[in-house]
Amino acid sequence: MLSERRRSLALSTRGFMPAEEGDALWDAAATATAAMPGMPMLELGSYCGRSTVWLGDVAESAGTLLFALDHHRGSEENQAGWGHHHIEVVDDRIGKMDTLPFFRATIHDAGLEDSVVGLVGGAPTIGAAWTTPLSLLFIDGGHGEEPARLDYERWTPHVALGGTLAIHDVFPDPADGGRPPYEQIYLPALASGRFEERSTTGSLRILIRTS
Repeated sequence: MLSERRRSLALSTRGFMPAEEGDALWDAAATATAAMPGMPMLELGSYCGRSTVWLGDVAESAGTLLFALDHHRGSEENQAGWGHHHIEVVDDRIGKMDTLPFFRATIHDAGLEDSVVGLVGGAPTIGAAWTTPLSLLFIDGGHGEEPARLDYERWTPHVALGGTLAIHDVFPDPADGGRPPYEQIYLPALASGRFEERSTTGSLRILIRTS
């Protein structure tokens, strides 16, 4: 389990993952890396590094790597005028969000720089060139329909057989939150016949690749 120091750091970092979901993500990652020693994990959507601390802690313990991918310009719901906008992460020089310095500070303060590799760029672009199998893929990227669909199409094929697909912000009830992670990632994964659901914690869904 995540140490109290790292857990406190994660919960004080800007982000949208509740503690119980972070702990469930940690459990899923620990199970995945134990089953596939040495195989890396990848996170889509790191923002300021909140969930990255939970996953990076597992990577450190397992002696593997977590690749944390984000363009660090913020998703649709993070932009000005939206409810999840943080004005303090806007770079005044260019008038755009830049969460990379905050992400790097979080990973440094957590002591995880040797276990977490930050990838800066668009998920579809990097996904088109990615070839490494993953023990765990955590999707928490853009929540618009197109970004969610592309995350599913480009990245889920890289989950190894027996590996784990974790999806955040899955809301079956429209009254609870946005639809794209549910409609463009979660439902297609189940309908594909390649994944089976293993657990639910809040809006976090844990699936296993079975074929």
